[in-house]
Amino acid sequence: MNNAIDFMKLRFGAMALSLLLLVVSIGSLATQGLSLGLDFTGGTLLEVEYSKPPVLAEIMDTLENAGYEDVTVQNFGSETDILVRMSEAFRDNLGNEVLKALQEDSAENEIELKRSEFVGANVGEELRDEGGLALLLALFVVMIYVAARFQFKFSVGAVAALFHDVVIILGLFSLFQWDFDLTVLAALLAVIGYSLNDTIVVADRIRENFRIMRRGDSIEVINESLNQTLGRTIMTSLTTAVVLGALLVVGGELIHNFALALMVGVVVGTYSSIYVAATILLLMKISREDLMPPEEEEEVDDRP
Repeated sequence: MNNAIDFMKLRFGAMALSLLLLVVSIGSLATQGLSLGLDFTGGTLLEVEYSKPPVLAEIMDTLENAGYEDVTVQNFGSETDILVRMSEAFRDNLGNEVLKALQEDSAENEIELKRSEFVGANVGEELRDEGGLALLLALFVVMIYVAARFQFKFSVGAVAALFHDVVIILGLFSLFQWDFDLTVLAALLAVIGYSLNDTIVVADRIRENFRIMRRGDSIEVINESLNQTLGRTIMTSLTTAVVLGALLVVGGELIHNFALALMVGVVVGTYSSIYVAATILLLMKISREDLMPPEEEEEVDDRP
C-alpha cells in the first residue's frame, strides 16, 4: 500500500477535465455537427488510377470547374491511386464523364477508372438512424448487465464511462471535421465493448476488495483495486495501441478513420475506467453494505 498510486487524489481534477472535454465535444456537435461520409449523406464515390502521381489540388479544381459540387479528393493506398467523392447524383455514364474531364486536364498522364459507387440519401438516413439506435441499445443492455452482475451503482458508473467515451470521440470527429462513416460507427461499438471489459475488470476487483479488506474507507479500497488491475490495464492498452498504430500507418485510407477512432477510444476508455466509473461510485457513496451478499434467514420452527 505504501508504494501504491493514489488515483483518487486526482479525481476532482479528472472530473474537471472530463467536464471540459464533454462541453467542448457537445458544443462542437451542436454548432458544426459531424462531417458525414457518403454512407450517410448519399453521393458518388469514384476511384481512379494515374500512371504518375498527380497533384490533388489540380484534380479538385478540374472537377469543380467542370460543374461538380462538394468534391473531395484524396490518396487511396498509394500516390497514384485517387479517391474522388462528390454529392453528384449517380448516372450510368458519370464515371466516364469524370474520367474524360480528368484526361483532358492531364493529357500526359494515363488514367483508369477502377471503381464507381453510389449511396442514396434515403439509405444514408436509414443507416444514420439505425446506427444511433444501435449505440443507445448497447448502452441500455450494458446498464442492465452490470446492474444484474454487480449492483445498480456500478451500472450507473459503467454507462457514464461509456457515454463519456462515445461523446468525446464524436466531439473530436466534429471538432476536426474528420469523415464519419460506417467504419467509424463500427469503431464506436467496438470502443463500447473494449471500455466495458476494462470497467468490469476494475469493478470486479472493487467488489472483491470491499468484501475481504477489513480496514480502509471507500477511497482506499478503490485505490487498492485500481493498483491491483493497473498492470493488466497497461498491457492491454499498449498491445491494442501497437496494433492500431500499425493500422494507422500502413492500413490505408479505407480503415484509417476506423483505426483513428479506436485509438482515441483506447486512450479515453482506459482513462474513464480509472476515473469516471470509480469517481461515480464515490459520488454515489458506495460502501461495504452495498456489496455484502444477503444473509440467509434462519427457518423458524413453529412446532410446539
